[in-house]
Amino acid sequence: MEHDIAIIGAGPVGLSFAIALAGQGISTLLVERQPAEVLAEPAFDGREIALTHHSRALLEALGAWTRIPANAVSPLREARVLNGTASYALTFDTGSEGAEALGYLVSNHLIRRALHQVARERSEITILAGTGVDRVSTTGESARLVLSDGQEVTARLAVAADTRFSRSRQQLGIGVSTLDFNRSMLVCRMAHEAPHGHVATEWFDYGQTIALLPVNGNASSVVITRSHQEIGRLKTLPQPEFEAEMARSLARRNLGPLRLVSTRHAYPLVATYARRFMARRFAVIGDAAVGMHPVTAHGFNLGLRGAESLAREILSAHRRGRDIAAPDVLGRYEAAHRLATGPLYAGTNALARLYAEEGPAARILRHAVLRAGGVLTPFRKAVASMLMDKGTNAA
Repeated sequence: MEHDIAIIGAGPVGLSFAIALAGQGISTLLVERQPAEVLAEPAFDGREIALTHHSRALLEALGAWTRIPANAVSPLREARVLNGTASYALTFDTGSEGAEALGYLVSNHLIRRALHQVARERSEITILAGTGVDRVSTTGESARLVLSDGQEVTARLAVAADTRFSRSRQQLGIGVSTLDFNRSMLVCRMAHEAPHGHVATEWFDYGQTIALLPVNGNASSVVITRSHQEIGRLKTLPQPEFEAEMARSLARRNLGPLRLVSTRHAYPLVATYARRFMARRFAVIGDAAVGMHPVTAHGFNLGLRGAESLAREILSAHRRGRDIAAPDVLGRYEAAHRLATGPLYAGTNALARLYAEEGPAARILRHAVLRAGGVLTPFRKAVASMLMDKGTNAA
């Protein structure tokens, strides 16, 4: 099989990238290990994505936003950060931005389904499901993929959009910086009696971190971070015991009785940052480029931005009749995406490590950081602006 671009991974970032290139005479192939029926109807995986305004604009431009049920989009009006047992909360809202919300919460599986529906309707996009990529190699003229079913694919450019542990990235000699937080997170939905007012809460408690993300109706997505052993225990607790433990853990929010209304899912917390975002006729996007800690809820948004940035450079080269995988084309993408992700990645990791520390000095410092942020109006405005990301350069 020959294509202009072969994309490894048909997750939301890979799909977004392929759709952004459609209609311009560029053929793309998406290779995905999961079977076709799972791609068409992905199951709930616990993850609620806090989309920025820019990400929403991207999904609108790609034709996916209208395929997400309106009642499944929950506006995020305000965000609060709590520390330990202190009553003080650092609060972020839209302020003078003139926006209806800081962002929009949408289940990951609904975004994936919507993007897959759009991709299937684009004649330039081929989706090869149920097979993986065993080997990737490149020459000066093309990239070559050997698939697990024995097929071979050649393309002018190969793009890894799979996972933060990408094998193809490793095979092309791209190293990665890894930060293992030695913790896992459990995510699920819980119904409650009291209204949440569309306020998200991040509580850095002692021994655990809890996030409550408001979804439509009297329900919230619960994200709890503890040791691997503790998360394993929580995942397998009988439902009544799990609900009782969550009620004790979330007592500060006064939500009333809690009821588990979804499956429970656990994920290890490991942050990764590729040392390069490109090689000869090869590029990495999404988690294969930057795997973020979820505390700032920007991993998915950065993935969409990376797909947008690479697509923009490729389309520019294509319109000028240039090689879409030329080093300078991929180099401009790499420079732009490093600028967009590097500072946020470093800051997120520093924040996550600070609030994971349990010593007396760390407790004092993290409370001081929250207090300082509360009195510095420019800081609160800057963080709110980052959370919203109202960038206008959607493809």
